[in-house]
This record gives sequence, structure tokens and C-alpha cells, in this order.
Amino acid sequence: MPDQLGALDATAQAELVRRREVTPRELIDAAIARLERINPQLNAVILPALEQARARAARPDLPHGPFHGVPFLMKDLGGPEAARPFCGGMQFLKRAGWVERVNGHITEKFLSAGLVILGRTNTPELGLLPTTEPEAFGPTRNPWNLGYSAGGSSGGSAAAVAAGIVPAAHASDGGGSIRIPAGMCGVVGLKPTRGRNSFGPALGERWNGFSAEFAVTRTVRDAAALLDVTAGPMPGDPYFAAEPSLGFAAALAAPPPHLRIGVMRRAPRDRGIELDAECVDAVDRTARLLAEHGHTVEESHPDALDDIGGVVHFVGIVAANVARALDAWGEKVGTPIGADGVEPLTWAVAERGRTMSAADLLASLEYVHSFGRRLAAWWQNGYDLLLTPTTAAPPPPIGFITSTADEPFRAFMRAAPYGVYTTSFNLSGQPAISLPVCTSDAGLPIGIQLGAAYGREDLLLQVAAQLEQAAPWKDRRPPVHA
Repeated sequence: MPDQLGALDATAQAELVRRREVTPRELIDAAIARLERINPQLNAVILPALEQARARAARPDLPHGPFHGVPFLMKDLGGPEAARPFCGGMQFLKRAGWVERVNGHITEKFLSAGLVILGRTNTPELGLLPTTEPEAFGPTRNPWNLGYSAGGSSGGSAAAVAAGIVPAAHASDGGGSIRIPAGMCGVVGLKPTRGRNSFGPALGERWNGFSAEFAVTRTVRDAAALLDVTAGPMPGDPYFAAEPSLGFAAALAAPPPHLRIGVMRRAPRDRGIELDAECVDAVDRTARLLAEHGHTVEESHPDALDDIGGVVHFVGIVAANVARALDAWGEKVGTPIGADGVEPLTWAVAERGRTMSAADLLASLEYVHSFGRRLAAWWQNGYDLLLTPTTAAPPPPIGFITSTADEPFRAFMRAAPYGVYTTSFNLSGQPAISLPVCTSDAGLPIGIQLGAAYGREDLLLQVAAQLEQAAPWKDRRPPVHA
């Protein structure tokens, strides 16, 4: 029974409960059995809450939302849960035994939908890398090949969903951290529009608006239904994305209109990055599928994607935010964080951030806003979607994207091929989705990315559903699976 349930997406599991073919407790017991069997190989779930999950599933007042009784996981970065540990990949918080005081708004929305949280998933320290190998908890391994990275920073969530432990899991994305692990693990990863989901009540935004919180899922319909759950402003949010005329799940009832889709099948210029041939093949195959569905597909992309200045300013702004994060956590815990309290990369990035003046930070924000306008202008000039690889290379081996005390920035340098297509949408705030359309000759997933105009998740989801029908992935199973 656990294996059979593990093959179902969240929508199908919820339907079983509605038809009274299974109870929430049976769903949760089955998911726990899968977690206990599979997680030792993956190290995806680092802070389990299994007895709490069993108790919640058995409660008569478990909310009868759209995902009543469905098992779920929270990434251990963002999505705070009251009375639960929170580490953010940091040894400092792990040693301090930090426990959150209140739920985040997005956590409350997941709970109100009837989801049952089994624990928290692994993430790199403060979400800084496109791999999940924190010193505090060790690496999360890719269920398609345990010698390879599951991506980051939502690597624990993506690995758990790909392996069938849960059908969906919380994730967040400040430079590709939903889309990169989704691409590497063969699941669906939607980064919503800036302001679509709330960061409250603790924060108004994260990384000066670069970051977004949502989920990774096995199917497109789950992504749409979950976005209906999480979307919408909360009191005090500094800004929010306008709600669509239809719900996101409702948008899937109709196919998209015939669209004009640009394709970028080379690496951005002046980055020193080569695009792997298998990633080019994945884009070409996807372009053919889109053309077969009647869309106009042609090579074209925004000129801004070739501007390395966007990356430089992105790094500077992130560095300033990391410096503030270390100060803020030191204040909360009551112990300042020194160089020995975090990994070499984190400390080096924070030190870089401390060199920025207020005027420097504002200048970088002005540049980013200008960059975002240049990027968005391409959509205003007649295009509906942009197709790119999710990453410029297949998943790297465990241990490749790492730093040392002598080379603290080594991981950043080695990470360059993995954020080259994703980061720009964090700068502009536009939505983008990674889809597991293809597989490498080595058997590892290769994601493709679609980007849309601001607020057009509905269009992304409609086209994603077309591709899901044309190149079905939900029944693919990695070697490590329930």
C-alpha cells in the first residue's frame, strides 16, 4: 500500500480521502513508512516530525481543504513553523537549538489546505548554492544517482518529491532554488511572480525582492492547485501581484492560445560558460513539441540576458542581505556569529556585503530595476514565453560545488553554469517554471525553463500541462523510489 500511494500526486491522494477509500492517517502512515525506508539513502528530510504528523492526521478538526490529509514537507529555509526547529542550513542555529515562535503565513495556508507536515528538508547554508551539501547536515543525494547533487537550495524538497516520499513539498527561490533542483531531480518547479506569496509576518520581502516561496510538485495540476492555496496578499505586505481573473487550477481546463515563443539555445555572452550539448538537445526537443502544438517558435531572447552587470549587482545585493542575516540571527539567539560559526563561503559573502555602503546598495537596486524593465520589454514586444535550459549543465557530482577556507568563493565560481538562466527572473520578478521534459544519456534529469511576463503563471501552467501530456514524466521512477 505505501508504494501504491507513493506513486500518486497530491490531487489523487486527496481524492482518495474525499471518496473515503483511505483516511488521512493511512496516507500519513504510508508516507512515514516511505520516508523511513528511503530517506537514509537521500538525506532529504533532516528535521522529521513524524509523531506530530500522525497526531495531526488523526485530529477530527483537520481542515477539509483541497489537500485534506495529504503528506507534505517544509524546506528548512523560510516557511517557519511554530514550536519547530529552524536551522536554515546553519550549524550555528542547529547548535543553538533554535525553535520558531510563530507560523509563517505560507505555512498557515498550507495547513489550512489540510496538508500534514512530516518534517523539514535539507538546504545549503542560507540557501546560497545550487547544491544541497551543508556542513550542518551533510549532502542530499539525487535519487536518480546517489553520487550526484539534488540541486539547491531546495534540494531536500526536490529529492523527497522525486523519490515518492511526498507528492509535493515547500520550496523557495532566490536565484533558481526552486527551478534548479526541480530540473536536476525530474520534478515540476514553479517560481511564482514577485509578491504572489507572502513572506509575512516576519518579513516583507527576502533578498530585496529576489526571493519567492512556493513548492516543488510531481505534476502540473498539483502546482496549479497549490498556487491557488498560497496566492494572495496578507495584511501589511509591502506589495503583491494582482490576482488572475480565473484560478490557476481553473486555467488548466482550457489549452493556451497559440503563442509566440522565443528560444535561447546558447549560453549568455561574456560569462565564460559553455552550454552542454545535452541541454541544447533538451531545448530543441521541447521547441519541436511546442511547434507541434501550433505555437510559433523562433530563436530570440531579451538582450538583457547577455548583460553580465545584472549578475554582478545580484551578488552584491545578496551579499548585503547575508551580512544582515548573520547579524539578525546573532541578535535573536543572543550570541554574535563569527567566522567560526558559519561555512567559509557564507562568511566571505557576508564580509563582501559589509563593504557595501548604503549608497552602493541603492545604486545596485537601481541597476536591478532597470535590468528588470529591459528584460520585461521583450515580452511587451510581441513574445509570450521564453524557452531556455534550466541549467547550462547536467547535475554535478556531490562535492564539486564546495568551498574551502583557502578558497571560500570556489563554490560560487563552480556554481555559475547552474544559475545562468534562472537568476534573471529573480531580478525582474517574473514567473518561470522548470519542467522535466528530458533525460541525459547518463540517466539524469535535464530540465527546461519557460519564463513568462509578470503575473502570467496561468500561461506557464497551461503550456506546462501541454508538455506534460506530450512528454509524460509523472510515471518515471528514479532508482531510489518508494
